[in-house]
This record gives sequence, structure tokens and C-alpha cells, in this order.
Amino acid sequence: MVSDKGKKVKVSAAEKVEEENSVHLDGELVVSIEKLQEIQDELEKINEEASDKVLEVEQKYNEIRRPVYDKRSEIINSIPDFWLTAFLSHPALGELLTDEDQKIFKYLSSLEVEDSKDVKSGYSITFNFRPNPYFKDTKLTKTFTFLDEGTTKISATSIKWKEGMGLPNGIAPEKKGSKRPFTEDSFFQWFSDTQQKDIIDDINDEIAELIKEDLWPNPLNYFNNDADEEDGDEEDEEGGEGDGSDEDDDDEDDGDGSDEDGDDEDAN
Repeated sequence: MVSDKGKKVKVSAAEKVEEENSVHLDGELVVSIEKLQEIQDELEKINEEASDKVLEVEQKYNEIRRPVYDKRSEIINSIPDFWLTAFLSHPALGELLTDEDQKIFKYLSSLEVEDSKDVKSGYSITFNFRPNPYFKDTKLTKTFTFLDEGTTKISATSIKWKEGMGLPNGIAPEKKGSKRPFTEDSFFQWFSDTQQKDIIDDINDEIAELIKEDLWPNPLNYFNNDADEEDGDEEDEEGGEGDGSDEDDDDEDDGDGSDEDGDDEDAN
């Protein structure tokens, strides 16, 4: 009986030591986590300051870019169908233009992408058109406004189509004499899609992103792509004609050789 009591005393002492060690370890862990949180808070503060600085730099250079973009637009206006060609040459945007859209795009005089003054609040994309037989508007704009609660407000021009030229809901109307309606989605659906929507959560407008981040910075890349393809086709055609002439020359050489053989036989 005495030995059993001794064992119990030893077990209780061991448990007490283990408990004290556990408390000590927990205390160290809490202290380490608190220190780690302090470091993370410091990094977060630095990141916020860096973001503010980046925005300041972006604002500065947006102002510097503006007159350069204006000069670019003036030159683009002197090139026929520049924006239509650039759009059609873009691997994604080109797929969005129907035959009817392409006719309308021939009246597109300029394209503008403009960030909000503080950069982080949003941006707008504007299509400027010359007077045309399709709609009364000379400017079609789509605007994205980023709100504090993490949502995006979208607004777009409500297109004023001329009589008989409307594309209701972005779909081209049935042509007179046509047996079936024109059912392809028009690019101009991009404007009408948002006319009845104010706030959309987690908006992801791929068309806007492609225009803003890809086409707008250097549209010449895509305009030149179309020109390069045409040059390549011409070179292929010229190469094909050259190959044919070479074959003809070879045939003539073969024919001359056979005549010589015939002359030798006659001489013998």
C-alpha cells in the first residue's frame, strides 16, 4: 500500500511538471505570435505607403502621356480604317465584330482610354464616331467606377439608333428580303448590356481589359500585323509563280536534250 502511494505522488509530480512546461511553451508561442503580428502590421503600413507612392507616380505619368496620346490620335486620323484594322487583327477583339459592326467601325475616328484622376477610382473607354447613317451619337462611352465596398459601378451610353438602323439589344435587325434574321451578337451589345445595371459584384469585363491593357497602349502592333500578313501573302504568290517558271525551264532543257539525241542517231 505504501508503494502505491509513492507511485501516485511521483505521477502527480510528473504531470505538474508537464503542465508547467506546457504553460511555458504556450506563453512563448503567444509572445512569438504577438511579435509576428507587429511585424506584419509594419509591413502592411509600408505596403500602403508604397501603393500611395505608385499611384502618385502613375498620376504624374498619366499627365505626361496625355499630350503624346493626343499627337498619336491626330496621326491615326489620317490613316483610313486604322481602328477597324487594328480591331480585326486582334486575336480576341476581331472575333467580336460582325459584318454590320465593321461597316459602323469605318466611321470610328478615335478611341480613348482614360483613368480617373486618382487612378484607383476607375476608368472610361470612349469611341468617337464621325456622323454616320447608323446612330445619332458621335461619342459612345463605357465607364467603370470602383467603389469603396469592393463593388464596381458601370455606366454606358444608351445608343440612339437612327430609324430603321437600330440594333435592339445589340442584335442586327432582319434585312429586307432576307429569309432569316441576322442573329450574331453585335459588338455594340457591350454597351447595352450594362445600361440597366448599376452595381455588379466581382465584375470581370474581358472586353474592357483587352482594350485598356492590350490594344490601347500600342494599337500599331495589331495594325502592322494585318499589313505583315498581306506582305506575306504577296511573297507566297510571287514565290509560287517563280517555282512554276523554273519547272518550265527544266522541261525545255529536257526537250533540247532529246533533239540532240535524235540528231546523233541520224548522223550514225
